[in-house]
Amino acid sequence: MSARLVSPAWLAERLGAPGLRVIEVSAVNDPAVWRAGHVPGAAWWYWKAALWHDSDREFPTPAEMGRRLGRLGVAPDTTVVLYGDPVQYGTYAFWVLTLCGHPDVRLLDGAKIRWVAEGRPLSTEVPAPTPVAYPPEPGDASSRVGRDDVRAGLGRPDRLLLDARAPEEYRGERVMPPPFFDHGAERTGRIPGAVHLYFRELLNEDDTFKPADELRRVLAARGAMPDRPGEIVVYCRLSHRATLLWFAMHHLLGHDNVRVYDGSWTEWGSIVGFPVEK
Repeated sequence: MSARLVSPAWLAERLGAPGLRVIEVSAVNDPAVWRAGHVPGAAWWYWKAALWHDSDREFPTPAEMGRRLGRLGVAPDTTVVLYGDPVQYGTYAFWVLTLCGHPDVRLLDGAKIRWVAEGRPLSTEVPAPTPVAYPPEPGDASSRVGRDDVRAGLGRPDRLLLDARAPEEYRGERVMPPPFFDHGAERTGRIPGAVHLYFRELLNEDDTFKPADELRRVLAARGAMPDRPGEIVVYCRLSHRATLLWFAMHHLLGHDNVRVYDGSWTEWGSIVGFPVEK
């Protein structure tokens, strides 16, 4: 297991230790589920408020992210352990903290589902961390790619596009996967040439990652081998599911050529003149 992916047993042994902070990252702007029971000591983040710029469709600067982390008692040398509700919001937060330069970020394998399945305790206590100063760390945007770069690379044999969305989205039948309200882009379809790899194919039923040899098999079937020349670009609707592919390839299998198109289908499917395939 990669040092970046930690088991419930690893985390249980370290809960309450100085220099470690746990954060639950939610898809909805309502902490009710977190309040009903979370990993002991875990703070709560609504993904959009915590991981986006306050007003723009952009990520926070390293300085702003430092202020947000500092309010949770996180210093530059703190180990931050993330888990998502649902699981892909944990990998998204992991990726954004990587962009913003936090040195030690970990992901809880299986999120809360595996934690509960192992009979580990949940807490309803609301943490009250002591804020700390957090000088900004240098950011690293090397794993991010924008729409113009993606468009310029269409048809290039040295670039593989992986679409992490549900089959209905990939086939151009929906913008959102069922049963959700269908919204998020003006058009349905996919980026031309994209190969489908539904993100759930990398996970077990309990939201843990599949073993490395099985991950390699699934990815190789799409042409995503570690020694593949060129680069791999992953996307979905808003890039949450895409970051799960990025995490598996980069941190579990050692790929160094994976980038995330964070605008994903919400952006691409709404731009006049950008090509669409169905």
